[in-house]
Parts: sequence; C-alpha cells; structure tokens
Amino acid sequence: MVCLGNICRSPMAEGILRHKATEAGLNWLVDSAGTSDWHRGEAPDTRAVRKMREHGIDIAPLRARQLAPKDFETFDLIYVMDAENYRDVLRIALNNQQKAKVQLIMNEAEPGKNGIVPDPYFNNGFETVYQLLNQACNAIIQKYSEKNS
Repeated sequence: MVCLGNICRSPMAEGILRHKATEAGLNWLVDSAGTSDWHRGEAPDTRAVRKMREHGIDIAPLRARQLAPKDFETFDLIYVMDAENYRDVLRIALNNQQKAKVQLIMNEAEPGKNGIVPDPYFNNGFETVYQLLNQACNAIIQKYSEKNS
C-alpha cells in the first residue's frame, strides 16, 4: 500500500487489508510505504488512527517508511492511492515485471475506472478514505482468497 507520506491513506489501507486477511484466515504479508521520505519513522496521522479505531482497527504502532526497490521483490502487488503515486512508483521499478505489480487500489473495487483515494490530510476526509479503502480491500480479499481456495 503506497501513498505520498505513509501517514494517512497507506497505513489505513494496510490496517484494513491486514485485518480482513486475518479474519479470512489468510497468511498475507501486508505493508505500507510512502513515495517520499518526509515522515520516515513517524506514527500515522492522529486523525487516521482515531478513524481506524472507530472501525475496530489499531494502526497506532505503524511507522512511516519510504518505498524501496526491494519492495518489488518482496511483494506480489503494490497498490497505490492515486495517479501521482502510480507515476512515482513506476519510476522506481526496474523492469516491466516490476511495473506490472503496480496497481491503483480503487481498480479492485471499480475495475478500469482508475479511481483514486483522495488525500485526507488537508480536508479531514478520513471517513471517506476509510469507506473507499474498505470497499477496495473487500474486493481484494474476495478476488485473491477465491484464487487460493
């Protein structure tokens, strides 16, 4: 899960998908990162932490990190929140195989629409972000847990 600073959208996405995967009995490695290093080592935004707690998910222990080239080796998929994140992550990819791992997360919920998850940092839209990510993560669980059954 990747956004710009790794303090709002991507840790929320990480928390939601990890929670859903655990509930579904799936042994998935789920992580998040930012395309920038602005918040490296910081906890998620307190508004994101509060919103996630309202939905029964604790992301407070997470710490921001920057996306690294090794992430393309570690993860099968790299979900991004918007078009800018998509472009930035593709610049890090070394080859077409790595580029193919990068996907807009909202395309899981609404295939081919290239929808985005808006950054809630300045407009306090954390509930909207939660609802979008919850929808996308439900689609991810359904899609990939069926492939593993």
